[in-house]
Amino acid sequence: MQLDGRRVLVCNCEKTMPLDAEGLAKACGASASAGPDGIATQLCRAELKRFQDALKAGQPLTVACTQESPLFEEQREELGSTTPVSYVNIRETAGWSSEAAEATPKIAALIAAAAMPPASLPAVTMTSQGIALIYGRDERAIAAARQLSSRLDVTIMLDRPKDIPGQPLMDIPIVQGRIAAARGHLGAFELVIDDYALPLPSSRQSLIFGPPRNGATSKCDIIIDLTGGTPLFSAHEKRDGYLRPDPNDPAAVQRALFDAAELVGEFEKPVYVDFHAELCAHSRSRRTGCTRCLDICPTGAITPAGDHVVIDPYICGGCGNCGAVCPTGAADYRLPPAATLTEQLRALLLAYHEAGGRQAVLLVHNGKHGSPLIDALARYGDGLPARVLPLSVHAVSECGVSFFASAFAYGVADVRVLAPAKAKDDLGGLAQQMALTESILVGLGFEGGRVGLIETDDPDQLAAALAALPRRDGPSNASYLPMGRSRDLARLAFRHLHKVAPQPVDAVALPPGAPFGNLRIDVGGCTLCLSCVSACPTGALSDDPDRPRLTFTEDACVQCGLCKNTCPEKVIALEPRVNFTEASSVARLIKEEEPFHCVRCGKAFGTKSSIERIVAQLEGKHWMFGKSEMIERLRMCADCRIIAQSESQIDPYAGPPRPMVRTTDDYIAEREAPAADLPKTNAGGKKPA
Repeated sequence: MQLDGRRVLVCNCEKTMPLDAEGLAKACGASASAGPDGIATQLCRAELKRFQDALKAGQPLTVACTQESPLFEEQREELGSTTPVSYVNIRETAGWSSEAAEATPKIAALIAAAAMPPASLPAVTMTSQGIALIYGRDERAIAAARQLSSRLDVTIMLDRPKDIPGQPLMDIPIVQGRIAAARGHLGAFELVIDDYALPLPSSRQSLIFGPPRNGATSKCDIIIDLTGGTPLFSAHEKRDGYLRPDPNDPAAVQRALFDAAELVGEFEKPVYVDFHAELCAHSRSRRTGCTRCLDICPTGAITPAGDHVVIDPYICGGCGNCGAVCPTGAADYRLPPAATLTEQLRALLLAYHEAGGRQAVLLVHNGKHGSPLIDALARYGDGLPARVLPLSVHAVSECGVSFFASAFAYGVADVRVLAPAKAKDDLGGLAQQMALTESILVGLGFEGGRVGLIETDDPDQLAAALAALPRRDGPSNASYLPMGRSRDLARLAFRHLHKVAPQPVDAVALPPGAPFGNLRIDVGGCTLCLSCVSACPTGALSDDPDRPRLTFTEDACVQCGLCKNTCPEKVIALEPRVNFTEASSVARLIKEEEPFHCVRCGKAFGTKSSIERIVAQLEGKHWMFGKSEMIERLRMCADCRIIAQSESQIDPYAGPPRPMVRTTDDYIAEREAPAADLPKTNAGGKKPA
């Protein structure tokens, strides 16, 4: 088949899939052929020449087989071909199913989505020289060290050791210690050690350690933790160079030792997140605003750095949580970018609907966890239903509200996210994004329960969960092209969903913490100081350089709270919601006042209400403003105020008259003199002249 400038080779895997060449070509919008582009029966063996001929033609190629992709890649290398080839699995995901005869729209959708180019990521380099620390509590740590000593530079650290036999040959350093703090990554671990002590050379039956000390520091490239206690790092399975097998599982220990032996040299790690500091809404002027990524990062790779945060690419585990919850797009997840993932979603669903598919269910899964379950279901069960479209992503936690909303905008009836029964990643962020999407859908009148999580490691439980899904139609599907960052994608999806909603409303209230919303401002208490404008990181609040004026654009507000935290009058409150009206994209006037003009030169320099309020608070109530000329200066601009000060004889730093100092003689004289002879004093206690 020829499809959108690509050549597609499809194989029915020795007739184990009921594929109809003409029907599939029609579903794909391509022309069928019984010749070289017809359905193959054994493309990887008897008909391998068809693949070789397709390579020689030089046209981009999609092969509907993943099992034999290593063989096809070998052929490509032997021929020295530079023809781009993509592979798609239509067998376990569609063809090996009890509903395979109805799966033609689904197969067409999978082929269309496979044409998307793979994401390319920049990388950082980690260098390990093989300096390893084996951290344990008993002789198992020593045995593990002896296994690795020929491959790595090993040191043994024992935490609270008991009855460790004396060593006739100290060929491997053994120390006592407890790791109090650890940071870093493969090739650059830094440790703080308490109870650090060296063994005494005179140790006889058991090792005896010298006096311990706290606060010792050490560096190493690799840590093998055999203590069985609390991990040294959060989300420890994502920390490169930190291996923590169960010390009671010999097989797990051996796997860890095998992996550790290979951790010598230079290693490239993808930079999963493209961070744009200028878009970050974390802080302004030491006022904290958005902390969503800080709260959700499982590895601690994100830390504050002034007005924005920083993401350590060496520690980042690539879970995608930050990209899913970031309201501005500052944390742009790159595996793949949000726009690319949405484009793949669009291709999948457009092809499915154009081929006559209905009631689509999108099954989002991590390839490492979900693909084996789908494979087992196809080989030993009934396979996936024909309306269930699997979509493999790097991490399910990368899916945010923009992804889910886009899926429904493109016509999905339900979305289910497949995750392990005991997920290693924190799925709290994913749950928030799913709940947010559900709130918006229900608010627009769609039936509830359209977004859900399937947590299982059992293919039979997966089949039961999918079979229990109701059969219902999705929204009328859109066909718009995804453009912009995640927030722009969400806005496009919201606009379409509102258009086709059963009960369209102007706005839907959202739970606190949602990244969309309005500001409720007490206009009467606002002094137009415009502190909120300078704090707003997205430009949702803006002013006018020519007159005192405050405007607000709801579409740009990310509910970071910086304006609320900065406002000196405390007149701003957040209102999480999604506003579907056109007014949300237009700056609306919050407050406007006439400017106050300097009484000396006539220049506008403030608002009338602010100046008069200051005058009212100080006139006659503060000693410094007891005279009319001092009050008049408050009504002058900064330049005229300085000129007026230079022209006057008033000392601005002078205080009011101080009371006369009273001595002991004054008190004695008052007691001895008759009351009529006592001098009268003024209100300040000073004797009249």
